[in-house]
Amino acid sequence: MRGNMQKSKSKVSRRAVLTGAVTASVAVAVTSRAMAQEPSSSALTPDVKRVGMKLACLCGGCNNSVGDCPMIGCHYCEPARTKIATMQKAGSEDKAIIDAFVAEQGLKALVAPPTEGFSLVGWVMPFIAVAFGLIAVVMVLKRFMKPAPAGTMPEVSNAVLDHYREQIEKDSAKLE
Repeated sequence: MRGNMQKSKSKVSRRAVLTGAVTASVAVAVTSRAMAQEPSSSALTPDVKRVGMKLACLCGGCNNSVGDCPMIGCHYCEPARTKIATMQKAGSEDKAIIDAFVAEQGLKALVAPPTEGFSLVGWVMPFIAVAFGLIAVVMVLKRFMKPAPAGTMPEVSNAVLDHYREQIEKDSAKLE
């Protein structure tokens, strides 16, 4: 009976190992095929990608541009790429295509804010914030590195010191 149990255990373990190996190889094959696919669209030509790199993907699931959104079947990039390709076939310039997206979606359609008007604040503000931060750090360091001026410590009279010395001796005597 023991011999049969060992045989069935070895068959089960072999079957489990074989099933695990097949499952793993299928998973690797499916994953590698999905990763090898070009980002989503057949409409992603170099010209479409060039314009798409200036437009933000507004799907809400990524922070990429239309030109490099890796999501397969992205509900925003697929139609946007098709629209770009259609407008390019119609002879539209890159600026006109980008302006059409901005007119439709607003400035959020752009990957980077324009360098004009109020949007210029988006480019300048980080540098201003870093400058103020550095100034604050320098001021704090200067304050703490400055030695204390002489004579800022109050003078304590000998009578007060004698009083505290007596008190310390009385308290020490109580502890013994």
